[in-house]
Amino acid sequence: MDFKDYENTLETSFQKNITAKQQATFISKVYMWMSFALFISGFTAYFTANSPGVLNLMFTPTGPTFLYYALIIGELGLVIALGGAIHKMTLSLAMAVFLFYSFINGMTLSIIFLAYTMSSIATTFFISAGTFAIMSLYGYFAKMDLTKFGKILSMALLGVLLALLVNIFLKNTMLDLITSVVGVLIFVGLIAYHTQTLKNIGAQINEESGENYSKIAIQGALSLYLDFINLFLYLLRFLGSRK
Repeated sequence: MDFKDYENTLETSFQKNITAKQQATFISKVYMWMSFALFISGFTAYFTANSPGVLNLMFTPTGPTFLYYALIIGELGLVIALGGAIHKMTLSLAMAVFLFYSFINGMTLSIIFLAYTMSSIATTFFISAGTFAIMSLYGYFAKMDLTKFGKILSMALLGVLLALLVNIFLKNTMLDLITSVVGVLIFVGLIAYHTQTLKNIGAQINEESGENYSKIAIQGALSLYLDFINLFLYLLRFLGSRK
């Protein structure tokens, strides 16, 4: 190896180290936002479930009230806003919308404390967290491109959502079981796919990008947050002990 080749090797190695550091910094920021949102949702869900006055506004003996459905619709609106219009927002507004979404989602998730025992919720949460960590690590370090799997999983998710809507009317136990199993598999795969996608994004941007950097991190946190919550809810169908 001559001096020129040695110099190129050093330059390539240096560039790889810089890129790896950028990716690690970006992913850390994403995880920070996701963890903060999960904490808000968990605390809000527990507080709501133990506040009779708030529960009475959201639920009656015959089922959810208009407020509960309004919160569900509000959640969808906030997710759409963060997904499609976050770059038109100021950073402060994007942060506020994301955290407000996690708060509202916590309120709607309070229903699980009414349906399942606390011990089974805690057990399922830790299993979900462990599964998330394993699949996220896999997505981060995997050499294989997961893009094609991401597209397949996204299409499968649409199928599951359609099946869930149909089963509201059919009330078929077997279909419910199948959608639950498929749902777990889909979100396990999406965790790896989204992590790899965010890692690749981290290689292209750095903190010098200003507010845009933090906005993209918030978008990434939202995608992983949704993956975790949905994985938890699908697992809860299997592992949760009803009251």
